[in-house]
Amino acid sequence: MRIAVFSDTHDRYPPSLPERLKDADEIWHLGDVCDPSTLEEFAALGPPLLVVQGNCDAHAGWPEALELEREGVAFLLTHVPPPEVPAGVAAVLHGHTHVPRDEMIGGVRWLNPGCITRPRGPDRTFAWLTVKRGKLTSWELVRISAEA
Repeated sequence: MRIAVFSDTHDRYPPSLPERLKDADEIWHLGDVCDPSTLEEFAALGPPLLVVQGNCDAHAGWPEALELEREGVAFLLTHVPPPEVPAGVAAVLHGHTHVPRDEMIGGVRWLNPGCITRPRGPDRTFAWLTVKRGKLTSWELVRISAEA
């Protein structure tokens, strides 16, 4: 299963982003969408779109966090990195910092796709997460230009 992960759109995104995500099995947005209409083009792509609420969001339909399992791997999706991780979670995916992250802490993998609009660094980024048969097999950060 190949999952497109992005965060912190803040009402905009590079024009090429929807086309880049169209072949995903699922699309996960880790908060700070701002206006829900920002996601219309992604929702129309077809793959399931899962969204968690960020600190700049006021859409009551999005949860603050999602615990889910894909291909036997347990995930926690949230915007702000949590102080504690529920038992059994293999990976925490979060946004908020606008900085990409991939590190292991206490047996849990912490992943952040960075920011697609206002990175705290030189690159706008999103990520591809691949899970297969009970394993998180890859986390691939993709850098794109604002015009792309």
